[in-house]
Amino acid sequence: MSRTRRTTRRTTRRTIRDLLLLALVGALLLTGVVVWQNDYDLREQQVTVPAAGHELSGVLATPTTGQGPFPLVVFVHGDGEVDATHDGFYRPYWEAFARAGYASLSLDKPTDWLDQTMDDRARESLDALAWAGRRPEIDRARIGLWGASQAGWVLPKVAARAPAPGVRFVMAVGTAVNWERQGEYNLRAELRHAGAGPERVADALRRRETVGALLRRGATYEEYRASPDADPQLSPDRWTFIGRNHTADATADLRAMPHVPVLLISGADDLNVDGAETEAVYRESLAPGTLTVRRYPAATHSLVRTPVERSSWRLPLTALFAPRELFPPGLLDDQRAFLAARTP
Repeated sequence: MSRTRRTTRRTTRRTIRDLLLLALVGALLLTGVVVWQNDYDLREQQVTVPAAGHELSGVLATPTTGQGPFPLVVFVHGDGEVDATHDGFYRPYWEAFARAGYASLSLDKPTDWLDQTMDDRARESLDALAWAGRRPEIDRARIGLWGASQAGWVLPKVAARAPAPGVRFVMAVGTAVNWERQGEYNLRAELRHAGAGPERVADALRRRETVGALLRRGATYEEYRASPDADPQLSPDRWTFIGRNHTADATADLRAMPHVPVLLISGADDLNVDGAETEAVYRESLAPGTLTVRRYPAATHSLVRTPVERSSWRLPLTALFAPRELFPPGLLDDQRAFLAARTP
C-alpha cells in the first residue's frame, strides 16, 4: 500500500473520530441545556387527594426555603384530559409563585372527566381546598385559586361557596362567561383567522344553530349523528359533556363572590375567548376595586407567545430548551407581583 493511501486512511479515520467527538460534545451540551432549563426552583411532593368521589393524584409544589405554613394557589384546569403538571407546562408558574413565597397544588383530572358538570368540578376543587387546609405546611387562611379557560365556570362557584376562611384571591387566565357566546366567538374568530368568505361564515353559523337546537331540546347522540351537520369526530361522551354544560354562565356566580382580589389575564390573539367581553362582565359583576386586568399582546388563548404557538417547530423546541420563554414578557412576573401583594 502506498504512503499516500495510508495517509489518506489515517486522515479519514481522524476526521470521522473528530466528527463523532463533536457530535458527542454537542449532544452532551444540549442535554445539559435541557436539564438546566427544566430544573425549577421549588420542591415537589406527590400527593393523593380525595375529591368529589375520586382519589386524585397530584403535586404539591412548595418554595425551596422555609417549612411553612405557606400560602397556597390551587390550580383548576381547563378543558380536556390534563395531568397535574399539564405535561410540565405549569412548572414555570409554580416556580414564579414559589418565589413569591407560595405553594401550588394541582391534581390530575379524573379519568371520567367527561361525565362532569361545572358543579362537579367545583365540588372537586372545594374538596382540594379542604384537604390543603388540613396540611401543616399550608396556611389555610391564605388559599386562593388559579384557573384557565373552562375553569372560568368553576372559579366563581368555588369562591362563592368556599366555607370560612374562604378563597382569598382568584387568578383567571383566558376565561369566558357564557358557554354559548364563547362558542360562537370561537367559531367566528377561527373563520376570520382562516380568511373565510361571507358564504362560508354564514354556512358555519347555520350549522352551529342546527346543532344548538339539538342541544337545547336534549337530543341523544344518535339524533345528533343523524343530522347532516354532525361532526363525525365528536364522540358520544363528548356530546353528553356538552349537553350537560352548554348552558353554563358565570355571571351569577361572579356576583355571588366575596370581595376578594381578582387578576384577570388574557391574550390579545385569543381565538377561543372574547377577552373584552369577559373583562366587561367582570367589571360589572365584581365589587369595585377588586379587579386587576392584564392583557398581553402577541399572546394566544393559552398565554403562549403567538409566533411560538403557531409554529410547528418553535413550540416543541421552546418547550424543551427554554420553557420559561413560552410566555409573553411580564406574564409570570405580573402574577408573582399579584401574589406578593397578598402577603402581609
